[in-house]
Parts: sequence; C-alpha cells; structure tokens
Amino acid sequence: MKIRTFFLVIGLIAVAAFVALNWSAIMTPTTLSLGVAAVQAPLGFLLLALITLFTALFLVALLYSRASGLFKERNHSREMQVTQKLADNAETSRFTELRELMGTGLQRQSDLYAASTATVLAKLEQLGSDLSSAMKA
Repeated sequence: MKIRTFFLVIGLIAVAAFVALNWSAIMTPTTLSLGVAAVQAPLGFLLLALITLFTALFLVALLYSRASGLFKERNHSREMQVTQKLADNAETSRFTELRELMGTGLQRQSDLYAASTATVLAKLEQLGSDLSSAMKA
C-alpha cells in the first residue's frame, strides 16, 4: 500500500471516529437562516452531508480524469505503433530501392568492364598480329 493511501485511510478512520463520538452534537437541531426564511435543522449533519457530497464529486472528477488520461495514452500508443510500422515499411522500401540501384550500378559496371576487356584484348591481338607481320618483313 502506498504511503498516501495509508494516510488517507487513517484520516478517514479519524473523521469517522470523530463523527461517531460527536453524533449527538452533530444531530442537534439549530435555527438556520436561508436568507429568505429560517428553518430548524441539524447544522452538523448538513455540513457533513455537504462535505460528503463534494468528496464524492471530487472522486468522480478524479476517476473521469484518470480514465480520459488512460484513453488518451492508449490512443497515443496505437498511433505510435502505426507510425512505427509506417517507418519500418518506409525503411524496408528504401533498402529494397537501394539494393536495386546497387544491383543496376554493379551490372552496368560489370558490362563496362566486360566491354573494355574485350576491346583491350582485341587491340592486343591486333598489336600482336601487327608485330608478327612487322617482324616477318
């Protein structure tokens, strides 16, 4: 149990004990002025009921705030997952595009190498034949 919860429970027990010990004083009727009229009612009970009502309203507002926060956090988490998935897909497509680009570039370099090798070999053969014909002459 958290320390705040412990102190809250102790406080509630203390208030309940105070109310139980002073119940006769709380229920003693007095004359209360409502501005336009005067009524006989127990002031302590009226104040206790108002405090209980406001505490209940505060707890309802607190629960609503917590629930809406949890819903917002859940929606944010879903949006983050969708964004992460989109980023992963974009990264995968970039790698695929890079792989294709590199494959195309390497194929072009391989073709250029093969063509230049064939040209160099053809020139070497021609030089060899020119050299052998020059040596015969």
